[in-house]
Amino acid sequence: MRKIKVGIIGVGRMGEMYLNEMLKSEQWEIVYICDLSPISREKAKEKSPGSKLIEDEDIIFNDPEIQVVGLFTLADARQKQIRKAIAAGKNIIAEKPLAYSLKDEWEIADLIEATPLLATVNLYLRNAWYTNMLKQISESGELGELAIIRICHMTPGLSPGEGHEYEGPAFHDCGMHYVDIARYFAGSEFKTGHAQAVRMWSYKDPWWLQCHGTFENGIVYDITQGFVYGQLSKNQTHNSYMELIGTKGVVRMTHDFKTAVVDLRGVTRTERIERPHGGKNIDKLCASMARSLDTGVRDKNMPIFRDSVIASDFAWRMLEDSRQHDLPCIGNLKTLDEIHYRRAHMTDGYGLLKKR
Repeated sequence: MRKIKVGIIGVGRMGEMYLNEMLKSEQWEIVYICDLSPISREKAKEKSPGSKLIEDEDIIFNDPEIQVVGLFTLADARQKQIRKAIAAGKNIIAEKPLAYSLKDEWEIADLIEATPLLATVNLYLRNAWYTNMLKQISESGELGELAIIRICHMTPGLSPGEGHEYEGPAFHDCGMHYVDIARYFAGSEFKTGHAQAVRMWSYKDPWWLQCHGTFENGIVYDITQGFVYGQLSKNQTHNSYMELIGTKGVVRMTHDFKTAVVDLRGVTRTERIERPHGGKNIDKLCASMARSLDTGVRDKNMPIFRDSVIASDFAWRMLEDSRQHDLPCIGNLKTLDEIHYRRAHMTDGYGLLKKR
């Protein structure tokens, strides 16, 4: 297999992760690294001295040898870059959401599907070993008929005002991953949804949201997400789980960001499986793209743009739905200032920002 020539645009938090994983792989040749920040470019040069460090993204789109572009900038730049990539005939790996507005996201999904290009988006839970194990168990009959999907992800995480302006409030920026994986488990489209949220610290947007409803095939769900879990606690913790409840059995997953545990109580099997958590699984996404390009057959587990847009659409709808009901404000902005100060000085914690 010949190395795939790639140009990376954006080497901030997520872009640096892609750079690191591609450098570890034998499948990629990182020809260009593009970023407007001189500090980011200098840091990338230390890691990948053989790459060309540039400011002008059009150099990547205009180079006929580049097969794949990695789009890891903020959402407000992504729509224009995706359009450029399609016009230049480049395959695409993108972060989510695909654009700043939902209308633009739907247009991009339609546009890419009218081309023969390979495009994927980082819905990282689809590449997690525990997600696919839960899916396989559900389809094996061990649970009987799947009836209830419960997903929760609460951490201290990113607090309001720390870079979500282009990605949306917490339930959109992070929560759309859990929206997507609920749909993946159900194998069906959302039918109904009702949301309750809280404006923590009296911030303008909800920072904790729980929604529940049904899929078109009758499966019910509840999803809870918020970066509100003990922001100022002396020793921080989190609560994260996935649970599939069937008519006969149950399987659940919990993790501590280091080890994930799958606990199965099926009709013929009782098992507890522990493996490394796996993080963002960017290595798996990149490997799926490389394998698809090499074989000419799209990896069935590789998310398509439309998956991302459906998750984004539903997350926005739940945020809007939460505003139609009682939306309490708890706490005050002074506490949020204390959270910002603490996070700015922490060296070990959840979702810490890169220090410039």
